[in-house]
Amino acid sequence: MTIHRLGTHIVECARIANMIAQHGELFLERVYSIGEIEYCGQQGSPHHLYAARWAAKEAVLKVLMTRKTAGIRWTELEVVVDSDGEPRVVLSGRAKKMAEEIGIDEILLTIAHCRTYATATAISLLEDPSSYAD
Repeated sequence: MTIHRLGTHIVECARIANMIAQHGELFLERVYSIGEIEYCGQQGSPHHLYAARWAAKEAVLKVLMTRKTAGIRWTELEVVVDSDGEPRVVLSGRAKKMAEEIGIDEILLTIAHCRTYATATAISLLEDPSSYAD
């Protein structure tokens, strides 16, 4: 496998907490999947987890970055926790189609947060670099 692109993002947790306070369910449903909302809602400080997922979605968008990224819905980038407790992204809809067209085989994801900030880095991998179509 070959590294295709790296994307990283950092966001203030307070910014996401304010968006949730101002727009409530409308914001949550526009940005997060049902699974993400359920997962974050079960935790003690959900706004930190929402902020981490926001940063992860932004980082993934950066590895998908082409002239065609318009039209991708936030909910097409779902951050889940696998059986080992590691974050990973599940793509659907236009985001999945775009990754397939580029030739992305896998997206590695790491996220972290503290009281103030959340950050994420995504690395897209190509199985066959000769198939790369940007």
